[in-house]
Amino acid sequence: MGRIEGHPIVRLERGEPFEIAFSGRPIEAYPGEMISSALFAAGIRTFGHHHRDGAPQGIYCANGQCSQCLVLVDSVPVKACMTPAEPGMRVEPVDGLPGLPAIDRVPKSGAIETVAIPVLILGGGPAGMSAAIELGARGVEAILVDDKDRLGGKLVLQTHRFFGSINAVFAGTRGIDIGERLASEVEALDTIDVWLNATALAVFSDRKVGILRGDRYILVEPEVLLVATGAREKALVFNGNTLPGVYGAGAFQTLVNRDLVRAADRLFIVGGGNVGLIAGYHALQAGIDVVGLVEALPECGGYKVHRDKLARMGVPIYTSHTILSANGTDRVESVTIARIDEAFRPIGGTERSFACDTVLIAVGLDPVDEFTEAARRFDLPVFDAGDAEEIAEASAAIFSGKIKGLEIARHLGATDEDIPGEWTETSTILKSKPGRTMDRELPPAADIHPVFHCSQEIPCNPCTSVCPQGLIHIDEDDIRKMPAYLGEELGKTCVGCERCVTVCPGLAITLVDRRGDSVQPIVTIPFEYGSDRLAAGDEVDVLDAVGDLLGSVPVVEVKAIPANDRTVLVKVRAPEAIAVRIAGIRVQEAWVGEPLPEAVERLDDETIVCRCERVTVGEIRALIRAGHRDVNEIKAMSRAGMGACGAKTCSAPILRLFREEGIPLEDVTVGVPRPLFVEVPLASFAGIVSNAGSVGAFEPGRESSGFSRSEGLT
Repeated sequence: MGRIEGHPIVRLERGEPFEIAFSGRPIEAYPGEMISSALFAAGIRTFGHHHRDGAPQGIYCANGQCSQCLVLVDSVPVKACMTPAEPGMRVEPVDGLPGLPAIDRVPKSGAIETVAIPVLILGGGPAGMSAAIELGARGVEAILVDDKDRLGGKLVLQTHRFFGSINAVFAGTRGIDIGERLASEVEALDTIDVWLNATALAVFSDRKVGILRGDRYILVEPEVLLVATGAREKALVFNGNTLPGVYGAGAFQTLVNRDLVRAADRLFIVGGGNVGLIAGYHALQAGIDVVGLVEALPECGGYKVHRDKLARMGVPIYTSHTILSANGTDRVESVTIARIDEAFRPIGGTERSFACDTVLIAVGLDPVDEFTEAARRFDLPVFDAGDAEEIAEASAAIFSGKIKGLEIARHLGATDEDIPGEWTETSTILKSKPGRTMDRELPPAADIHPVFHCSQEIPCNPCTSVCPQGLIHIDEDDIRKMPAYLGEELGKTCVGCERCVTVCPGLAITLVDRRGDSVQPIVTIPFEYGSDRLAAGDEVDVLDAVGDLLGSVPVVEVKAIPANDRTVLVKVRAPEAIAVRIAGIRVQEAWVGEPLPEAVERLDDETIVCRCERVTVGEIRALIRAGHRDVNEIKAMSRAGMGACGAKTCSAPILRLFREEGIPLEDVTVGVPRPLFVEVPLASFAGIVSNAGSVGAFEPGRESSGFSRSEGLT
């Protein structure tokens, strides 16, 4: 644990530290840092204990959508992941139910402000920003709402280069840099009003949208609503799933890539989609051991180039396996997995356990579409973009927002431009799933040439755009085709500029140079773990595209130049027999992923399905077997779904239990959705404002006795 003091990609810009206190213990924090990050950096994972069974509580979503990280700040309950640390702040754990603050008089209510606007955009991620740019370019006024302190959405967390089209969606550029670029464009637009630290609460029947802006509640009356709220991570039910140390990829990337907190020492990943694979790569960049990755399907569902990149870094990948349990008393100490059969049932005798302190869950995403559904129900013109419309890559979200921005401008009569046909075609390509996987032929020997180690059809073309000789070709009409080197066909020679090596998002291009020695050629390999990790004269293990060991070779040069955008180029001298097969350098020793001598068996089997109210799988099964088919009845009888997350986490697992019990979902009445997206202080709805102008302070000179921005009653 602790802080990341040197990152190969993210710049260290912390400011001057100050002290807060947790249970009287001094804790170091930094300006703009959330309380949860400061606590994690200090090695504190348990923020309190649940009132029902005393179970330890800690960070889970790191996105303000649950209350697992609830703490007391000056006796007021707040979410640690959404509340910035401030000098002198007194933080205490929440052990049991927090008490309501005492008041000695009824506060005076105030008026609720209403704002009319042509367009309200919910979400400041890639889709929302791209839409705002299109609207602003056509003079359309809009309010862009985001609940974080900066624009960017998940781009803020993405240190890797993006796939897609280099001309359409900045392919070959890192997500963090794309986020800054789009944010700058939005902030330069006079017609776009950006509301940060603002949470959309609900769409109401009068077609107004409730926004909690800081501590002030505002009703926004838009002519058109654009929902670009992204996606939320799916929950997974297994034994020990609520132990501190079990959380999603978003929470992990927030701690590691945004706040530069070393969130784990030994990480185990559940889920082989792009989110899980990329999170593993981010962990390695942060100096965290990745013990292994487990995927239930026979093959990882993410891009093969992501899977291969992780494997050749030295991470064991277990396909056709599932997690059985996270083990430990007050925090994760190990994880147990097992092979599964074709019906996804664990096979007895195949159990293995691995020592780890963190289990990262990355088993898919669901669109955040509550606002879209409500708007349609109340006949408010609504568009959706990005993951809120369809789960895809961030590059697809950028283009989705671009298209929806133009559609809204047309809807409002601000332009008569048609959606260009190439926009639609590009959008379709960017949203496409991975295509065919094909074996690549070894390239013919030449004095110097690039070698492509990608073998799956995915939308990606940066390498074609940077070659000064025009020697790399991808079908212009379909960038999902794999690149080909056309040196011989064009009668030209590679000049060894290495641009294709540095720009490749999958780190899947190397350069073989036989000009000085055809027996022991030089191989240039992309490396994103810092220039100080390797030096000339070191011996390194080199692996092929899928992670198989080829041998040990000497490093002859380590190049780190600004033009490489933080990608280091490592040159090794290798025998001709393996030179063209070298795709990467092992960065993690094999012993890191070795299992424990014996599998750990977790004795208790009261698996939690509702984290907020600590309702077990057994309780829900009993109600289903008793004949209950209405989730609302189950909610009333068990409290499942009545917690702070508003049933966002447990809804899908409860429906899964119905299926497991043999009940067709058409026989099940689903739960009534929570009217509000997050908890809200009642004082905010009453328009209560202190002399200082903030909601929730009842008396002059007295600290707020209500809940803060996104915190409140459950």
